[in-house]
Amino acid sequence: MNHLNLHQRLLHSKAAYTTRHINLSEAAGLITTAEPRPGDLVLAEVRKIGHHKALELRDGRRSSLFIGDEIVVAYGHRYAPDQFEAEIRNDLDPCDLVAAGGIASNVLSRSVKTGIATRIAPIGLLANRHGQVINVADVALPPINAAKTARVYAVIGSSMNAGKTTTAVSLIRGFIAAGYRVGSVKVTGTGAGGDMWRMMDAGARPALDFTSVGMVSTYKVERNQLLRAFSTLTSHAMNSDIDILIIEVADGIYQQETGLLLQSHEFRNLVDGVFYAARDAVGAKAGVDWLIQQQLRVIALSGVVTMAPLAIQEATEAVGLMVLSPDQLMDPAILEDLTSSQFALAASL
Repeated sequence: MNHLNLHQRLLHSKAAYTTRHINLSEAAGLITTAEPRPGDLVLAEVRKIGHHKALELRDGRRSSLFIGDEIVVAYGHRYAPDQFEAEIRNDLDPCDLVAAGGIASNVLSRSVKTGIATRIAPIGLLANRHGQVINVADVALPPINAAKTARVYAVIGSSMNAGKTTTAVSLIRGFIAAGYRVGSVKVTGTGAGGDMWRMMDAGARPALDFTSVGMVSTYKVERNQLLRAFSTLTSHAMNSDIDILIIEVADGIYQQETGLLLQSHEFRNLVDGVFYAARDAVGAKAGVDWLIQQQLRVIALSGVVTMAPLAIQEATEAVGLMVLSPDQLMDPAILEDLTSSQFALAASL
């Protein structure tokens, strides 16, 4: 296939969120025999519609998928207890679309609540004019060291879908209402824009995630790479003249990469306090105890647990911290009270 034909083909394809930082006009050819690596861009054809019936495009719009569609996605691993566990194989055989944001991989297991994955057939890896496979890491933000110039609050949860993003978005709105300039960073997870778009909609500037540092997923990344990504993202946010930085950490505290990050000196030294999202009192108690062991200050609880008055009562009695609904987190007076006086209401270390 010559460059002109590939260019036209890409114009008519559906390019996913994970590819949004790449200039696809630089693609000059397809490679059909290489072993894919995390972050490699691939042109693929949709063969069978399964769980993911739409693809999140580069601008955030969800485009319905049809058999025969050509899509541009990126290879990556996935860890999602509520959906798929997936890993890249060492070939370009048919595989699975394992995330709406555009990740090609091979399903190892899935939740009983999740349907069979949408099936795709790789056509070829995108290559530049030098014959090199194009990877999302090619346009990663450069590492920088920035002084800490903002207060930093992390949103951590007991599990996937515990209410972390809703907590983060509420905090953003609350701090903005209090007159602060707020930025946000999602430091771990799977490449999809839903959480980042919500934080942008709430007013966070900048709103960054790990795809900006060249990763479509943080599952199976090495510790040093994870900490570099954390430093780079938070440093770029600090350079944006903000007063408050909200950090969201994906999945639950027992997920491997989440645990590595939370136990690091780098995380502990940067974060001023934690808002912990849990589903119930048991998850709240176990999580807060674990976070205190890591010498992290837990300021308050939130998340799914706030949906039921009895659940709030149980969590309050079990943990001894305030349990705050999204509306309460958006109240500037409550936030100012919680985050002043050296975290007087935080859990005792």
